[in-house]
Amino acid sequence: MKTQLQKAIPQTRMMLFVILMVSILIRILAAIYLGDSTPAGKDETSYSLLAGRLTDGFGYSFAQTWYPFAPAGEPTAHWSFLYTAFVAAIYAVFGFHPLAVRLISALAGGVLLPWMVYRLTRRLAPERPNLALISAACAGIYAYFILFSAMLMTETFYIVAILFSLERALALEQQLQSGERPRWALLIGFGMSLGLATLLRQSILPWLVILFAWLLWAGWRSKNLQLAIHSLLVSGFVLLMFILPFTIRNYRVYGDFLLLNSNAGYAMYSAQHPLHGTNFQAYTAAPLPVDVDPFPKNEAQWDKVLMQRGIEFIIQDPGRYLLLSVSRAADYFMFWPSNETSPINNIGRVLSFGLFLPVMIYGLLISRHQWRRFELLYIFILFYSVLHLMTWSMIRYRLPVDALLLIFAAFGILDLTNKMPALRKWARPELSTKSKP
Repeated sequence: MKTQLQKAIPQTRMMLFVILMVSILIRILAAIYLGDSTPAGKDETSYSLLAGRLTDGFGYSFAQTWYPFAPAGEPTAHWSFLYTAFVAAIYAVFGFHPLAVRLISALAGGVLLPWMVYRLTRRLAPERPNLALISAACAGIYAYFILFSAMLMTETFYIVAILFSLERALALEQQLQSGERPRWALLIGFGMSLGLATLLRQSILPWLVILFAWLLWAGWRSKNLQLAIHSLLVSGFVLLMFILPFTIRNYRVYGDFLLLNSNAGYAMYSAQHPLHGTNFQAYTAAPLPVDVDPFPKNEAQWDKVLMQRGIEFIIQDPGRYLLLSVSRAADYFMFWPSNETSPINNIGRVLSFGLFLPVMIYGLLISRHQWRRFELLYIFILFYSVLHLMTWSMIRYRLPVDALLLIFAAFGILDLTNKMPALRKWARPELSTKSKP
């Protein structure tokens, strides 16, 4: 005789399948709406042109002088190597058609993002499959996720990589608690998730320090610190293997050390520039300094000079920097319409963060009774948010946090449905199942 859990598994899989199909359909419609061109002056156009040059055999370079400091025809390291290669591969097959990239990204993002939210939620609460289904459904219909999955930008795949890394980190922490030696597949998968996230956006690197420290602490409190150290050495080596080829490439190109991308220095410089005063202007790019001696000859030198200049802005006027960082909260947590953005972005913003914010907050509040379960998510949300408030804030930089907040939104929604008699039976937690790493 089948148990209640055995009966529930096919139903759960069918519901997840429906969620993924709806997620894909909505994103494909968004891709068709955005069309076969990219907007001028946006990152989409930068990735499209750079990928076109890569496809044509010119490497990572632009045909003309490009923002912020790439000379015409010269190698650049400012943009994600991995995502540019992804777009270039599609152009190589379908020709220079941004719509092809949009459609493939919509298909991939429509599956991967809700599925990874589902998988992370199951890792957190394996005994509550309905919670995972709700969180996946929320991710599937989240308007900003739909919009960005149809754009030529790193956001969707970056979020997926972060979710994958957090799920693997929790699996590793569970094995450290049990005293079981983690499998090689888990350690390699964890390192790969970190490597993919880093190649998509290197701003994740400060978080990796916190993540590794948390896992070491998990090993220490479970009396398996040596096992934790061994595990992180393996995963860290895999991460290094993702980064190293591009570090070598940069040294060969510039004759100087540049770990990965040349955008960290400019981001620090432009975001702390005195032109902002004490009110951050997210869409204002600071002009390059002309009083640099010796004058930078390549992107690696520009990255160092601009990072140093950005830090000097902070040291010279820490009070202004503090007020500037506080002002960035409006750009980071923004959910209301703005005259500075397009109508579709305004709609997406309101129908995503604006719509879900009440249940996100409610879910966070009621989750405090199970804080150990959600500990890693709390830390990521807090650290990642503070990091961007202290450096450069834009709404799209908050999206990885949104993906985690949707899990808390699902937690809040499930709690509310449990209080409704007509829905209580459907929302009842299922039997406990053992989580597999």
